Amino acid sequence: MSDARADAAGKADFSAARWRAPSMQHQQDGRIHKLAGETMGTNWSLSVVNAGFQTLEPVHALVQAVLDEVIAQMSNWEPGSVISRFNASSPGSRTALPAEFAAVLGAAMHWAERSGGALDPTMGALVSLWGFGPRAQPLTPHTGDRPPDDAVLCLLGQSGYGQLPWRPGQPWLEQPGSLQLDLCGIAKGFAVDWVVQRLRQEGWASGLFEIGGELRGWGERPDGRPWRIQLGSGGVDAPMAVALRDGALATSGDYWHHFFSDGKRYSHTIDPRTGSPIEHGLASVTVHHDECMHADALATVLTVMGAKEGMEFARSNDIAAVFREHPPLQDHACGGLGQSCAGALLSPAWKARFAT
Repeated sequence: MSDARADAAGKADFSAARWRAPSMQHQQDGRIHKLAGETMGTNWSLSVVNAGFQTLEPVHALVQAVLDEVIAQMSNWEPGSVISRFNASSPGSRTALPAEFAAVLGAAMHWAERSGGALDPTMGALVSLWGFGPRAQPLTPHTGDRPPDDAVLCLLGQSGYGQLPWRPGQPWLEQPGSLQLDLCGIAKGFAVDWVVQRLRQEGWASGLFEIGGELRGWGERPDGRPWRIQLGSGGVDAPMAVALRDGALATSGDYWHHFFSDGKRYSHTIDPRTGSPIEHGLASVTVHHDECMHADALATVLTVMGAKEGMEFARSNDIAAVFREHPPLQDHACGGLGQSCAGALLSPAWKARFAT
């Protein structure tokens, strides 16, 4: 995730006061070594405990190979990817699913059902209609116009996870008509999990891995302390630091991909229940979970729901989450949450998990 947000004139603003995704604090211990690279239109970063000072070239190659495979399966920007081939397939045709793709789709369908459609992997056509789909320059600020209401309603009627003939364990997926899958709300989290899994299999006992703000830690620092993760605030309040030994953090926010039309700001986050961008005041949601794939999905779910509905969902499902809103905060947005609107809203599970 980029640190940039476009201002009202549509220009990128890289100032330090802007919202920042979770980041790995600078590690001073010489036994902690770092690698970095690019993937999925953003950057990845790895910190590993390397007390034996082993060469890290094979580690870099392993990480990049895993990420390239995720792209080959789940990127809407790659014409030959599994997801792109399914989206372009004719009605009634079947697309073979790799195990990883099936796992991500299964998780997306699970949270689609649990959330009443706040997350929906079949919203690809609507994402493209609003201009947030594949673009030649995905890192440039979005510019566009609001699509006609009738076009939104037409595609909304043609989309929906209930129309996808999905069965767990099925090694193929049939195209029912013209459904367009989009796994952007969960695939990056899965990529983090897969990289960490492979690194642990190779014997790396402790580290932190991040892709654009979605991160997972395992093990601990050489001195026995947990990893320290700083959560950005977007200028709403002071940054927050949390201790992380084993687990993942994922953040969803409208800090980068959005556009202005007729003086109104449109978020890149589409509410699958309406077919239009969210309109509440949430700037970001950060979720902690054992797996980054689920943290990623839940951050999207809570962002779509907004502060009040999202907090209720987090409470009823024991989700550790932090909600932050665009200033100025509106009192009605936090009504009944049992938390001051002066800063971040913390779910009970978050306070229990990260109590100091």
